[in-house]
Amino acid sequence: MHGVVVSPLTAWQNFYVIVGSAAAALTGLMFVVVTLIVSLSIRRSNSSIAAFGTPTVVHFCVTLLIAALLCAPWQELWLVSLMLGLIGLGGVLYIANVTRIAMKQEHYRPVFEDWLCHTVLPFIAYLALFVAAIVFLYYPVNALFIVGAVTLIFLFVGIHNSWDTVTFITLESYKQEQSDQARIEESATTH
Repeated sequence: MHGVVVSPLTAWQNFYVIVGSAAAALTGLMFVVVTLIVSLSIRRSNSSIAAFGTPTVVHFCVTLLIAALLCAPWQELWLVSLMLGLIGLGGVLYIANVTRIAMKQEHYRPVFEDWLCHTVLPFIAYLALFVAAIVFLYYPVNALFIVGAVTLIFLFVGIHNSWDTVTFITLESYKQEQSDQARIEESATTH
């Protein structure tokens, strides 16, 4: 009688359904945020969006992709390892480019928290994903805990960065309204 081999991925199905659903919903909300930003008449630049907005959507989409990959009925686990490794390596290269863009853009001067949440933590997460892909070949159960942590880092960093973007845009919009109101009042008193 042949024994049934249970994939280590099976135990993670519910986790990735929840994480993937959250990532999909948050990606949709980012589209709403970007639509609202476009409707405001505040100063913004493509490079600041590329450095601080787009990576957040990318992290949510990567989380959704990982969730979908790990919920698929794989016959060969080395393929999962390969996919995770490619995502990790691609992410490391992507964050290096995001860091370059953030350093060159002139619209916003990033503070420590921005560097931490937009570059350092995502870089560490993508690097950990790459390492987990290698570990997955030999110790899949342990590697899945690393991958799970990576997806949670992407979710929480994405939530933080989304909130940061919304509050920044709100404050900038308020400052601009105050400035416009002051100009109108000044203009009214000089005429």
